Amino acid sequence: MKVMTRLIVLVFSLAAMLSASGCGLKDPLGGMIGGKCLAEIEWVDFLMLNDVMYTANAEGTKDVSQSKQGEKVGEVSYMANDHACTDYKSKNGDSAFLPIGTEIYAMSGYKPSYRVMASGKVYEADSNPNAKTLGDLWDIDGKIARVSLESGMDGSPIGDFTPEASAVFARDLPQLKLVGSDTIYKDNKPEYGIFLRVHLQDGTSFRMVFHEKANAFTAGAYGTEAMKTVIVNERTRIKKAAGLI
Repeated sequence: MKVMTRLIVLVFSLAAMLSASGCGLKDPLGGMIGGKCLAEIEWVDFLMLNDVMYTANAEGTKDVSQSKQGEKVGEVSYMANDHACTDYKSKNGDSAFLPIGTEIYAMSGYKPSYRVMASGKVYEADSNPNAKTLGDLWDIDGKIARVSLESGMDGSPIGDFTPEASAVFARDLPQLKLVGSDTIYKDNKPEYGIFLRVHLQDGTSFRMVFHEKANAFTAGAYGTEAMKTVIVNERTRIKKAAGLI
């Protein structure tokens, strides 16, 4: 699984000539040449443990204290930044930026398959081969306090869903079947997303992006009709109240 968000590939003529000469070196678009990676990579802040890929939630969990740190569940064995190239595939113990030996801990109140803590940051599950639903991927069933609308331009808060609308969202979200983001992108035309923030009962939160025409979330699941109705109606109500439409 590749975890880069953007690759700016810098191809040097010398590397191309070496490759063409049959020196047995890897394609400069995919790997290393003479021990040097010919690509500038912007890594997502990830770590992988027990086949679960986690990404850092630096915004919605910034106020989490060390008292939430639970038992040790693993440690980092490889740091990709400055060491891996574009043909890199992640494996258990890998991270983007955490040094080798960094200890990984469970987070109090959540299954470690959803959230872990390392180096003072909270990492959340992005993919799990054993997860069939969003509730399997994220330990959030019964833990959602409210939902709010955010600006798609700068992420600033616009307003909260009503308690009734949040309750519908909280009821249906964990039950959604995971089909994968690739499947959704393949089966639907591109469209602008509606930016939502899901607030949990412990004060932490995370962002979700919803596509109305596809009735789908970028997390890799299709929504229910009840969720679509709630999201579209609340978006209109909140934006009108804020004078945005």
